Amino acid sequence: MIKAKNISQDSVNWISGTNSSCLEHIHKKSINISIYDRNIDYMINEIRNLLNMNIELRASGGITEIIKTVKNELDSKSHNQIINDINELLILFKKVSKAKSFKLLLTTVGTNMCRKFHTDINDLRMLCTYSGPGTLWLKENNINRKALNSYSDNNDIVLDENKIQQTKEGSVILLKGAIYPQSKTLAAVHRSPTIEESGEKRLLLRIDTNEFLNFLS
Repeated sequence: MIKAKNISQDSVNWISGTNSSCLEHIHKKSINISIYDRNIDYMINEIRNLLNMNIELRASGGITEIIKTVKNELDSKSHNQIINDINELLILFKKVSKAKSFKLLLTTVGTNMCRKFHTDINDLRMLCTYSGPGTLWLKENNINRKALNSYSDNNDIVLDENKIQQTKEGSVILLKGAIYPQSKTLAAVHRSPTIEESGEKRLLLRIDTNEFLNFLS
């Protein structure tokens, strides 16, 4: 069942659900964040193993090409479940984006990456935090876009820090970027969680389109 949780009907910019079909709502003009909540407990042993490896795996191309690279980098017997999951997420992202070529990053993160709330200079991005704190994001009614566009600090961009949202471990999040091909569509505002000071680690999957989407008017 798809859930659209919001404070004000005039500020709905996101949707979440426990079925992957909710991700397809990302193409609605008012939506710039779509979240698929799921349970990945069955992969916990493989995830812990990858965290200990401190990996940084990059791949580019079609799904078959990317999975071939992933299998070459990871032992298939020891990481069969996570390889299958990456394949399924690539298929899902292809279905939603209609793209044929992708850029993938699977990495262990021990730094703060992006401290500042920002929008991405891309069209669509898929993120999944397999382990550790998830991506932080903002509802539209909690954003000062004038401050965002003038590159101000987080304190100016975020209207109420108590209302900052965060994805769960294992959840899949789709984010519209600044060059999403639809007029008057606002890009999603988000940032990485702060982990460097605490010594936490994350296992992050990032998938981007490797081509400009042009199927939308």
